[in-house]
Amino acid sequence: MTPRHATFAGLGALALWAFLALLSRLTAPVPPLQVTAIGFAIGGALGLAVVLARGQARALAQGPLAWAHGIGGLFGYHALYFTALALAPPVEANLLNYLWPLLIVLLSAPILGLRLGPRRLTGVALGFAGCALLVGGGAGFLDPAALPGFLAALGCALVWALYSVTARRLGGVPTDAVAGFCLATAALAGLAHLLFETWVAPGARQWLALGLLGAGPVGAAFFLWDLGMKRGDPRLLGTLAYAVPVASTLLLVAAGEGALTWRIGAALALVAGGGWLAATARAS
Repeated sequence: MTPRHATFAGLGALALWAFLALLSRLTAPVPPLQVTAIGFAIGGALGLAVVLARGQARALAQGPLAWAHGIGGLFGYHALYFTALALAPPVEANLLNYLWPLLIVLLSAPILGLRLGPRRLTGVALGFAGCALLVGGGAGFLDPAALPGFLAALGCALVWALYSVTARRLGGVPTDAVAGFCLATAALAGLAHLLFETWVAPGARQWLALGLLGAGPVGAAFFLWDLGMKRGDPRLLGTLAYAVPVASTLLLVAAGEGALTWRIGAALALVAGGGWLAATARAS
């Protein structure tokens, strides 16, 4: 797979993650850890079926470092994210969470030795500005009681950025192994659900949403992201990741879950401008 094709694979993951918020809303009132466990179980099972059909079962036989990286990234991010939403105002926590695209770009230099340059840095700064404008808020940052939640939000941003960037250092680990990481994440999320939540029986609508989640945003997306991070351009993907909250908001509006505002339009312009700057930067 060429770097260009791998970058397009990463873009496919971003496109699927744009549907995460809408599909998550459709799973209500199923609690979040239960949603995570079921979604990852479906995604992991579908991935495993493909792996077995291709005769690549040996891809699951990885060393401790690969398993720690995969499970730490997938489960660690989601555990910290749910903790942040539980302990801090969700608007401000979500904004801190969306530092991960910026961190991916910045960490690409010291960890991978990739050149950044002013054009890329300006692009990612515009993307974050668009995200901050879209998410809005800010008053919640003044609440000292929310500090543990804010630290968890920063932690999940750092975990996902490190997981994404260091995936390139584990280029020998085949993408098929992600199926095992998803199933392990499902098991851990299921355990956390039993400890902290009460089971809610999903109805037909919830099962449909859970199936789509498992097939897409918490399934195929992680396989595509792995390809993008290992063989594509993480700097470009990190910058374009700021399109996810904008696209997610537009999908919610289209589904009748909100209304178009000047913030959405301005955020779209900032993200598009930042993406254009990053996409047209020198490839070196």
